[in-house]
Amino acid sequence: MSLIVIGGHSRNVGKTSVVAGLITALREFEWTAAKITQYGHGICSANGKVCNCATSEHSWAISEERDRSGESDTSRFLLAGASRVLWVRTEQGKLGLAMPALQAKIKDAGHVILESNSVLQFLRPDIYLTVLDPATADFKKSAREFLDRADALILHGKGTEESAWNRVSLNPNKDRPIFRISPPPYVTSEVVAFVKGRLAERIAGN
Repeated sequence: MSLIVIGGHSRNVGKTSVVAGLITALREFEWTAAKITQYGHGICSANGKVCNCATSEHSWAISEERDRSGESDTSRFLLAGASRVLWVRTEQGKLGLAMPALQAKIKDAGHVILESNSVLQFLRPDIYLTVLDPATADFKKSAREFLDRADALILHGKGTEESAWNRVSLNPNKDRPIFRISPPPYVTSEVVAFVKGRLAERIAGN
């Protein structure tokens, strides 16, 4: 199994668009895709609604997406051409509880692409790409924690913009490829070539 993880430093920076774009550009890999969502206190992982439950069965849930309308993130993955799409929902900080079930569901997949930062606590992907927008000040703890593990950066803008980040440096990544994007699109030919080349190396090494 080859594994790609797409992360990002905040909401709405294009993580889902990058996943969908790679699935479309590299359909020959017949992707199994998954999105991981961690809810805050009081939200039920079973259905994403407000809930006062405290039972263990509500701390995580995994469902398979079948809707091809494109109205949700996971539906967009199906619409892009994924063979199978999973949505993993957990309480904040409880992703570890869902990991055995997720790993069981993807273990026989040939090529897997996951949207998440936090999953890097439990998996070592063949490729980790992180999407960054210097105009968005918020920088998740999970994105900061794993920034130096990124194999390449997908960076909004042309490089002349001032960063809104506070005390975040890209110096640990200075020797990694940086792919500049001006959305849309979120996935350029250079990004596709990088991912395809890394996957070819992975397959050749087996």
